[in-house]
Amino acid sequence: MWFKNLSLLRFNTPFTLTCAQLEEHLQSARFRQCSSLEPMSYGWKAPVGDDDAPLVHAANGFFMISAVKEEKILPASVVNDLLAERAQELELQRGTPVRRKERDALRDDIIHELLPRAFSHRIKTWAYLDPVGGWLIVDSSSCKKTEELASLLRRSIGTLAVSPPATQQRIADVLTRWLSESEAPSDIAIENECELRSPDEEGGIVRCSKQDLSAPEIQNHLQAGKEVVKLALSWSERLSFVLDEELGIRRLRFLDCIQEEAEAADAQDEIERFDVDFSIMTLELSTFLPRLLELFGGEVAAA
Repeated sequence: MWFKNLSLLRFNTPFTLTCAQLEEHLQSARFRQCSSLEPMSYGWKAPVGDDDAPLVHAANGFFMISAVKEEKILPASVVNDLLAERAQELELQRGTPVRRKERDALRDDIIHELLPRAFSHRIKTWAYLDPVGGWLIVDSSSCKKTEELASLLRRSIGTLAVSPPATQQRIADVLTRWLSESEAPSDIAIENECELRSPDEEGGIVRCSKQDLSAPEIQNHLQAGKEVVKLALSWSERLSFVLDEELGIRRLRFLDCIQEEAEAADAQDEIERFDVDFSIMTLELSTFLPRLLELFGGEVAAA
């Protein structure tokens, strides 16, 4: 359950729904399996427990939710091969070429025919709401998945004004300064991975992994004008992660001191284990995220 990626969204207005009210709203979009002729289904599913469990898991004022997307798998090559075959048959029957609108209609018929026999693929995405801190945090590195979940939440509760946080200082500038000066704030350690990019449109990209970033070859790239757009960091020996220029957090790991705290808790079953891990994770992130914004000069106030 520990989040591995953080896509951060800020509530532009206070989130005031209680756990019970949020649960009621989400019930209107509870996940259901695709019917035989549906290409996709997307809805809310219990974060923990069986299918009838609550759609919102609350702990210490944080609300965990999860969405499931089921899609039918229809390989494009299968559809295209069958389309070419049927279009050719039709042309031979009547002696005239198949027009574009006819081809589109044939494609729709083929998809409709194949859907009941197609395999299904499900993806579950977790997120949690922090009403006090003002965050919607999605466990995904994909902008598309993050926006899909936010859009589903918006439809479910009627309104949801969120936007990515904006910092006073440009993130790439700060990361570049840390790396070029080989010096970061005392609670931040620079690890052994980065991505450098030239600000020119056709400029090069350099990706480094498992390398001493203070080495001369890295410094040469920085002196040539490349910027740091991704950098592996750790915070206070509690979290390690890769931070990108959009404040996206990737490959997040909760380090030994946090894992030991979680293991020390006596959980009797799956739900108690989930509750312990969720509580520890959210409390840790509620301390880390304000510090993250502070590292880049603080947050730009919403208009």
